[in-house]
Amino acid sequence: MRIADLETPVPVVDLDILESNLDRMQAYCREHGLRLRPHVKTHKCPQIAQMQMDRGAIGITCQKLGEAEIMAEAGIRDIHLSYPIVGVGKAERLGRLANRARISVSVDSDQTLQTAEVAATMSGRQIGVWIDFDSGAGRTGVSKVEEAVRLAKLALANPNLVFGGLITYPLTPASETFYVNAESAFKADGLSIPGFSGAGTPTAATAHLTPGLTEVRHGTYAFHDRSTVGDGAATLEDCALHVWSTVVSRPTPERAILDAGSKTLSSDRVPEYAGQGFGLIREWPEAVVERLYEEHAIVRIPEGIPGPQIGDRVRILPNHVCVVVNLHDHLAAARGDEIREQLIISARGKTQ
Repeated sequence: MRIADLETPVPVVDLDILESNLDRMQAYCREHGLRLRPHVKTHKCPQIAQMQMDRGAIGITCQKLGEAEIMAEAGIRDIHLSYPIVGVGKAERLGRLANRARISVSVDSDQTLQTAEVAATMSGRQIGVWIDFDSGAGRTGVSKVEEAVRLAKLALANPNLVFGGLITYPLTPASETFYVNAESAFKADGLSIPGFSGAGTPTAATAHLTPGLTEVRHGTYAFHDRSTVGDGAATLEDCALHVWSTVVSRPTPERAILDAGSKTLSSDRVPEYAGQGFGLIREWPEAVVERLYEEHAIVRIPEGIPGPQIGDRVRILPNHVCVVVNLHDHLAAARGDEIREQLIISARGKTQ
């Protein structure tokens, strides 16, 4: 089967580009002595996770327990959960998961630490804990070094927990400042920081410049998207996934309708491409995907170019590939124009 035989809309992954992206990141980490624990939020696919492991990744990162359960079922045996896990029900699931894989979690509060403690006690297995700190994104993470020290002491006092170090997202100049200050504070209390984990594809090429960094958890690098191109972290030639779509209507010369709407494409916008729509049409870069309905993409055709005609198929580079993958059951994997296999997105929709 060839790409032209696929019904649209359909996400297609170029295996040659995917493999090149994976090889390049692993080589970078090897060159700079960094452990790679890729985040599977981008592909949500055990087969691709195994490709990363086969190249030298030490394990994987998941956001939600549901993702981790799918990956453990597929045979991945070293998993970090970077999202706060809170509550009795989650603790029970975490405990069961710890019986199937080596598990570590990010914590930034007494409640998240307690959830890890309960899970470790239930499973009879040690669970690793990494203290999450806020490096400027305003999401999760402690904001004070003293709080990181306090949580680390609590973890070290519990024989069922293993203190892994400090963890953050994204890597920013503030990450360096926090870590350097933390290192001094830990040392003053007679403690050490075993590891320092950071993440973020946009800053992946300079991650090794961050003092103390031992591990990276980049995710989007596997496929790249319009956002990472806009950030300067990739070129269009590095983008492995495109959504193939068909022109189903040309009501006016300046408007085309595609069969890929909000149920197919991400509604995220890219700041670097303000006003330039919900994805890049590779064959017609001057055209703008300016509106999305559930099953319709409304494309504005600038005056002076013919634009695609009814029945034409186009490749759309998503603004945010992680969201796009989560909308689909399968990815068509191609080499050149030939479809080699269908990759099952087993962890899609796992938000709990």
